[in-house]
Amino acid sequence: MGKLDGKVAVITGGSSGIGLATAERFVEEGAKVFITGRRQSELDLAVNKIGKDITGIQGDVSNIQDLENLYRILQKQVTQIDILVVNAGIGNWASLEDITEEHYYKIFDINVKGALFSVQKALPLFRLGGSIILIGSIMASKGTPALSVYSASKAALRSFARSWIHELNELNIRVNVLSPGATETPGFLSIGGIGNQEIAEQFKASVASTIPRGRVGDTREVANVAVFLASEDSSYINGSEILVDGGVLQI
Repeated sequence: MGKLDGKVAVITGGSSGIGLATAERFVEEGAKVFITGRRQSELDLAVNKIGKDITGIQGDVSNIQDLENLYRILQKQVTQIDILVVNAGIGNWASLEDITEEHYYKIFDINVKGALFSVQKALPLFRLGGSIILIGSIMASKGTPALSVYSASKAALRSFARSWIHELNELNIRVNVLSPGATETPGFLSIGGIGNQEIAEQFKASVASTIPRGRVGDTREVANVAVFLASEDSSYINGSEILVDGGVLQI
């Protein structure tokens, strides 16, 4: 028996990194999973990799029409949603003097607007007693030069959770934030190496030296916590932020 047997889960940004690892773990635990992503080719690769109980639906979470289309498709295939993982997000460097409107809107449209309407549009399909997991970041609580817009966007998710637990209480839907620290994803390595493997590895080693555990995280370690928050094991956890950061915010 899996922890998520018979559950239906939706994961935005599920074609790579933490989203893909979470989809894999959910399927292993018995869930039927739908993942979204902007690039059809990556979605196809993710679906083929997992191989069963997984469906990819192309769409951009910052586009309201794409979100409405996602839930129209879901409504034709399932009667309800049990779990929503709001994982789609981006982050780019920009110092204060270099921030542009384009930089601001690109990050906030995906990370904040996308999260808000991913949840809102899902509610008509949501089962009473379901679980919403917002993928945040320790950057919401840690000042980092040139990441102020990204950090602010993740702080918004923490605020959403605190408000939404009141609004969704009558539906018995829990909302929690899962905030990873440095985790070895394609996005993490591209930020450090800009396509250069050697530089990316040097970047990873440099980051690892600042983490009490002495290494960056693995995506499955984050996904394991997502399984916990999606399951009845966390039935009395609501409005909380769970850190998966190797201890960085404790020092």
